[in-house]
Amino acid sequence: GFILLRQKGSHIILRRGPMGCVVPNHREIKMGTLSGILKQAGVSAEEFIETLRK
Repeated sequence: GFILLRQKGSHIILRRGPMGCVVPNHREIKMGTLSGILKQAGVSAEEFIETLRK
């Protein structure tokens, strides 16, 4: 899993091992933004959807 490092304004900074990613803390996230977040985090779309279903 990811560890919450900090939050500044509406952005959350997460880390998983050497990988870090910045996630906007918004009610809705545009598809292109989500795609970029998943790429930055090293998570596939399938892995993300599977995690959401749990």
